[in-house]
Amino acid sequence: MIHPRAAVFQGPGSPFLLQDLPPFDLPGPGECLVQITLATLCGSDLHTYTGRRHGPTPCILGHEAVGRVLAVGEGRDPALVGSRVTWTLADSCGECAPCSRWKLPQKCDHLFKYGHAPLTDGSGLNGCYSTHILLRAGTTVVPLPDSITDSMAAPANCALATMIAVLRDLPSPQDTVIIQGAGLLGLYGTALLHTAGWRRVIVVDRNPERLRRVPSMGGIPALDTARDLVPAHTADVVIEVAGSPDLIPEGIQLLRPGGHYAWVGMVHPESRLQLTGEAVIRGCLHIHGTHNYTPADLIDAVHFLQRHATRFPWESLVSDPLPIAQLDEAFALAATGQWPRVAISPTAQCVQHAPVARSGLI
Repeated sequence: MIHPRAAVFQGPGSPFLLQDLPPFDLPGPGECLVQITLATLCGSDLHTYTGRRHGPTPCILGHEAVGRVLAVGEGRDPALVGSRVTWTLADSCGECAPCSRWKLPQKCDHLFKYGHAPLTDGSGLNGCYSTHILLRAGTTVVPLPDSITDSMAAPANCALATMIAVLRDLPSPQDTVIIQGAGLLGLYGTALLHTAGWRRVIVVDRNPERLRRVPSMGGIPALDTARDLVPAHTADVVIEVAGSPDLIPEGIQLLRPGGHYAWVGMVHPESRLQLTGEAVIRGCLHIHGTHNYTPADLIDAVHFLQRHATRFPWESLVSDPLPIAQLDEAFALAATGQWPRVAISPTAQCVQHAPVARSGLI
């Protein structure tokens, strides 16, 4: 019998409520009970916290995490017990058209997303800002090798796996790719493209502090615009991960004929575009939207981290963990943009001051 505890989100403007949840015994068929060791704050969590994104309340936020398997239900591999794991941010049925025919399980007709469900849904252990989480039968669980630390793996089950999905739809490595946005999606994308063989990976951002991390991931930083580095109509690929529709006209202008434009970050209502069909048609452009990822993308993300565990400064992208009792402070720190990801842990000790970015590693 476990006695879980969670930081319950009550709505924008309200502090998190540290709450004891009902005792829990054994997982059901196909389920997996995990004790969380580390979780990170994704941008979508920050949007929910501030009210930019709407979700049910009360709930337990959080979908990026790592933990250790305590028990599994019938149908799950018993060898998972005791393993350190991460898991897909969504649970899907595997039988509907999106799952079986369209190969888009992240668009399942019966999709369940961790960290975005009410506390009354099922066991209530459905978010990561908690001591425990109960993973459903349609959730892919990925064991982690010892070479991948908790802080490396936690954001991989959202940001890195999403960028793996984006790269699946790109043409073979060519010459120039532009990434619009130097947040964690952009930094992961830079490392992925650099190792894939792209000659120039140019990363654009308005924040010079965020751009300081780009060279260590294999990219070329560009403050505000890529026009100074890329002549018009010459970029092979542009990837939007900043969430700003204002960047789209420049991306269209810089793409070569037949170029590929990947849209990833504009997952919010304030994303109306100043764009003509003529610009797309005359340029013979390919525009592709990517939202979330498949289980195969998460598995590949873990393999990528394993292959390049020491090549990139993964640890510098994540803060030292704060305890879940200080989750409001963690969100305040995340809002400053000082860290690509802020971490929390059920076992972390309370701190008087927020973790400071390790400037020597960025």
